[in-house]
Amino acid sequence: MDGNTNPERKRMGRKARMAKRAAKPIINPSPPGARGGQYAPLSDDDLVQIFDSAQHLLAHLGMGEVPDRLRSDLIQAGAQDGPNTRILFPKTLVHEAIEQAAKTFTLHGRDPTRSIEVGGDRVYFGTGGAAVQTLDIDTGVYRSSTLADLHDFTRLQDTLDNVAWFTRCCIATDVPDTHDLDINTAYALIKNTTKPIATAFTIPETVAPIVEMFDIAAGGQGAFAARPFAKAHISPIISPMRFGEDAVDVVYECMRHNIPMSCITAAQAGATAPATLAGFLAQSLAETLASLVMVHAIKPGFPMIFSNWPLVIDLRTGAFSGGGGETAILNAASAQLSNWLGLPSGVAASMTDAKALDAQYGMEKGMTSITAALAGGNLIYESSGMTAALLGASFEAFVLDNDMHAHTYRALRGIEVTAETLDVAAISDAVLGDGHFLGSDQTRAAMEHDYVYPAFADRDTPRTWQENGALTAWDRARQRAKEILNSHHPDYLTPDQDAAIRARFNILS
Repeated sequence: MDGNTNPERKRMGRKARMAKRAAKPIINPSPPGARGGQYAPLSDDDLVQIFDSAQHLLAHLGMGEVPDRLRSDLIQAGAQDGPNTRILFPKTLVHEAIEQAAKTFTLHGRDPTRSIEVGGDRVYFGTGGAAVQTLDIDTGVYRSSTLADLHDFTRLQDTLDNVAWFTRCCIATDVPDTHDLDINTAYALIKNTTKPIATAFTIPETVAPIVEMFDIAAGGQGAFAARPFAKAHISPIISPMRFGEDAVDVVYECMRHNIPMSCITAAQAGATAPATLAGFLAQSLAETLASLVMVHAIKPGFPMIFSNWPLVIDLRTGAFSGGGGETAILNAASAQLSNWLGLPSGVAASMTDAKALDAQYGMEKGMTSITAALAGGNLIYESSGMTAALLGASFEAFVLDNDMHAHTYRALRGIEVTAETLDVAAISDAVLGDGHFLGSDQTRAAMEHDYVYPAFADRDTPRTWQENGALTAWDRARQRAKEILNSHHPDYLTPDQDAAIRARFNILS
């Protein structure tokens, strides 16, 4: 019998093809850093009007409650004293700050292969938040977040390729001392991941000791400042239109130690900013520009993520709302504004109000994250693992959100139209030959290059799904999260580094 028609060989060939199709693609078809900017909710005239309104607010209303040290630096840079102890920012000063701002820079990972370039139109999903509750992976009930949870979240996300950087996502409520909290938060990050990291400093006094810890991890005194692998999340502006003295003090300390910053404006529509979306964007932009001018006055060109985060409340109750169409379009508009100004943009998405990993969860996360990405948000915060309007964090959510990001990156990548991808000859061959494209060279190549295969979205038939236990996405994500937590125990500190840190600091884990 001819070898090409041997039934056994055909069966073996079919099994090999099926195994190859089921395998993870060799080339990631949707890596982080895809280009955004396809969605523009604001017209060119809208952008100009909002920017002009923001400049008017800064020049004529200005900022209140300015700390003395900052006031001196701002006046020296070109700001002016205004009525009622406010300080005014002339348009020329605002334009100078924008012109001299760092437009792109590297967020370093301790592993250089995990570093990312911020700015332009590249999109990266990461984390954020300060959840005081954790959705328990065993009971499915919320409880107070602990230091052990922070270690677990950090090592879980260390395995998730589509989460590009990690900010502490929860507050260790079992560490009541502020100094110990900041120290142990930083330790959990450097012990369990080599991605770019970020944290918040509760008080400025913890910045220097944490940099000392980072130096130990980086290889010696001054090593961290030479290649900073952590950035600070700071909110120096308190809406509406005033500075927060404690946060400003943290800004000075971070800049002294060469820690890049995300200066976050987090106004809430209808509460600390106008309920009208256009008015909200004008005030929020003005406030974030005030942060940029502050950084410019202290040290022109210092790396700062222009983190203009529009937040929304439910106007019926006053409760913070992390999901919904208003959140989606406001953050997309914020990203568009920041990119139009040429500034590295940071926005927030996937802040679902859902407490469970249910349909509401999927709808709110998917809608807000895809719009922020399509608008070109460089760093999309809060987009992994967060639930319950940022009050909660979930291990299963981290796993599911990692899948969601893959699809979003794939959507951003778009469609490559070339003679090779059109390949009319392959269409002719299939039509005149087998009558289908299954198993063709073109199809096999596209499988590797064009398609994302989700790990947790079920694509089986109803019968197969039932036979396999009728598991929900939450069920499958819980299984996977437990597998990772049981098997992935990284220790990115050498024994000598860990001993040096423990000898110097009160490490509680």
